[in-house]
Amino acid sequence: MKKMKKCIMVGYEEEKLLALRMYAEQKGVSLEEELVQTVDGLYQRIVPGNVRTFLDMKVERQKPKKPVKSPAAVLDESDV
Repeated sequence: MKKMKKCIMVGYEEEKLLALRMYAEQKGVSLEEELVQTVDGLYQRIVPGNVRTFLDMKVERQKPKKPVKSPAAVLDESDV
């Protein structure tokens, strides 16, 4: 299952944003990736560990399960 993503809008001074984009481009840095890393850091710092663990478990549980081969099927494939 794919994680649902939401957009965050933040007001920022226009001149500073233009400078940030210009220098990020010069350095080959993705502004979006940097912002995601910053928000992830805030998440780690602010959200309690037990809540993060719960959310991780919830995501894991929603992942599609891989079909498990029966022991007979495994033996049949190795005999070929």
